[in-house]
Amino acid sequence: MLNRRKFITLTAASAYLTTLTDKVLAKTKEPLKSPLPVVISTWDFGVAANQGAWSILKKGGRALDAVEAGARIPEADMKNHSVGRAGYPDRDGHVTLDACIMDEQGNCGSVAAMENIAHPISVARLVMEKTPHVMLAGDGATQFAVENGFKNEKLLTPESEKAWKEWLKTAKYEPTINSENKDYKLGNKYNHDTIGMLALDAKGNISGACTTSGMAWKLHGRVGDSPIIGAGLYVDNEVGGATSTGVGEEVIRNVGSFLVVELMRQGHSPQEACEAAVKRIIKKKPEIAKKIQVGFLAINKKGEYGAYAIQEGFSYAVCNAEKQDLLIKGESFYK
Repeated sequence: MLNRRKFITLTAASAYLTTLTDKVLAKTKEPLKSPLPVVISTWDFGVAANQGAWSILKKGGRALDAVEAGARIPEADMKNHSVGRAGYPDRDGHVTLDACIMDEQGNCGSVAAMENIAHPISVARLVMEKTPHVMLAGDGATQFAVENGFKNEKLLTPESEKAWKEWLKTAKYEPTINSENKDYKLGNKYNHDTIGMLALDAKGNISGACTTSGMAWKLHGRVGDSPIIGAGLYVDNEVGGATSTGVGEEVIRNVGSFLVVELMRQGHSPQEACEAAVKRIIKKKPEIAKKIQVGFLAINKKGEYGAYAIQEGFSYAVCNAEKQDLLIKGESFYK
């Protein structure tokens, strides 16, 4: 006859085995994998960006050149109001751009809160290659860009200016989850997003890039995670690379992309690492997490890749010799 003590013991053992089984299943889930070379990037506009990168990778080119070329595609897209020259302004009407880039040798460059320069990703690369610094910000970044041949031009487009003036009627800042996947309509539902890109070239070397115009209607001078090495982007050529998207403040607080790479170093797949990083954000600030979007995208040296976000709706693009326009729905904590 089963007494109470034995029942409790057996129940506990059963629960432990169930938990263990779940962990084993999670660990043994076959990761998504691509042949080399491959490039991955965030959101649906990553498809066009990937194709720009692929034009270099398919010829045996370097991953660093590929991610710069790819990131320049959405930066130049006049319909993209979350990246580059057509980005929505801050609350004072200034279009300020952030970007960073990192190569397989651990070299990195960044610009933050830069105005009047249409391609921040290329300026970030020059910071990496021509200065002893990692980041230049504000007027200094613009000055450096102009000194190196970039055109100083007004970036506030008529469409963006119209949207900003409409927002000024209420001047209410209200981030909207996944607004990057919605049609932009006049009102308060403007937000932002980022393109984060990771490439693994034919030699097996990894580089990454991240570029954005940041949150629409942000305080003048606000800088998110996108230009911060370790937050918006991190690459370690021995392990892999990661990039982020969404509300940058929470990514910065958790040094998100660095965390993902370190989890991959410990043996986690890209998918598992992204999921763990997202859950750390949720655990620390559960009430805030319910209202925002943060997502991570990662790839390791084997060409395995994965992504995970707080909210559903996050997507990412994959490009290799087999397919150049693959768009994948990312998994999420909240369904």
